[in-house]
Amino acid sequence: MALHLLGLTRVLLLLLPLLAVLSSAEHTSNWAVLVSTSRFWFNYRHLANVLSLYRTVKRLGIPDSQIILMLPDDMACNPRNAFPGTVYSNADRAVDLYGDNIEVDYRGYEVTVENFIRLLTDRLDEDVPRSKRLGSDAGSNVLVYMTGHGGDQFLKFQDAEEIGAWDLADAFGQMWEKKRYHELLFMIDTCQANTMYTNFYSPNIVATGSSALDQSSYSHHADSDVGVAVIDRWTYYVLDFLETQVTSANSKLTLGDLFDSYDESKIHSQPGVRWDLFPGGEEEGRLRTLVDFFGNVQNVEVENANATEPGSLQEDLIEIARLVEKWRSHDREYLAAHADVSQNRTDVPLSDAESQTQKPHSYDTTTKVGPAKMTDVAIWEKRLIGTSVLGACAAIWFAGSKLGRSSA
Repeated sequence: MALHLLGLTRVLLLLLPLLAVLSSAEHTSNWAVLVSTSRFWFNYRHLANVLSLYRTVKRLGIPDSQIILMLPDDMACNPRNAFPGTVYSNADRAVDLYGDNIEVDYRGYEVTVENFIRLLTDRLDEDVPRSKRLGSDAGSNVLVYMTGHGGDQFLKFQDAEEIGAWDLADAFGQMWEKKRYHELLFMIDTCQANTMYTNFYSPNIVATGSSALDQSSYSHHADSDVGVAVIDRWTYYVLDFLETQVTSANSKLTLGDLFDSYDESKIHSQPGVRWDLFPGGEEEGRLRTLVDFFGNVQNVEVENANATEPGSLQEDLIEIARLVEKWRSHDREYLAAHADVSQNRTDVPLSDAESQTQKPHSYDTTTKVGPAKMTDVAIWEKRLIGTSVLGACAAIWFAGSKLGRSSA
């Protein structure tokens, strides 16, 4: 029995790299880290900034399981809120951003510089649940959006502490070393925002901010009934572009299109963009589609079906075919051996007593059948192997069809 389980384990282990081959780790997932760093009612707009972007990335396909939402204050339940349980980013109050379908991962005093850096670098304690972890890998595109009050190379967290530009740069450096992103888009809306990405040094990053050195980032408008400003200018126009132009996850609009839409006369500050860390610089970075970061588009690369080198798809298929044939031979031998035993049993003449008590089996409906002895090869093992082989064949057929279409 142990030998058969060992053989089954070998088959399953061979199927794992086969499935890995079928989906390459070029760009396999999208994650979003959305952070408001401000407490207190008068900072309502910072929370509305984040919730607006949260709504957009969900609309374009990123699930809650791949969004980390950090909100230091609950404006929806604040006693000053004239519309309890709601958050709006526009004075017309057409869309309730809070609603009934929101998952806040870090709330209140959990929103700290330490927790934010631990989140990015995966240095969280073992008891932290998966919902509070950034599960990105070398195939993940990561969107990091931050908003709050800041200055020259710092961003305040809840008026109690600050994260510096070098802290952020080193956190992204650790992410790259630990293979926690494929490409990263960093966006920040705060005063002197562009100074926060000046120290970045890790590759594959595009960064953009709302204001240059010594410039403020301004609110867009206030709601007289709410009593405070409800959204910032730069974020307002970014969202206006995303909501009116990027209408589906199939959109072909690019980062270049978004950045070209910046209008200083409307934003009242100088938004900035940094391209030099991206492979190919601005020329290549401008071609990245917006849904590569704001949506959930996944590209799959299929290995050449004719490759025969060690570790290739063909080699794995040959080895699996050999194992399947080995198991089939084992079954044939087993069935043949039992057929011989049954034949020998029927050739032995029955005694008079046996012939009198023996009844025709095919017509005897009262005979009780005792428990059958389990064979060395359990039925569940055969079914599991068969299912695995069928799954591999289906995956291979799908890969072949995709390859054929790509070649065409």
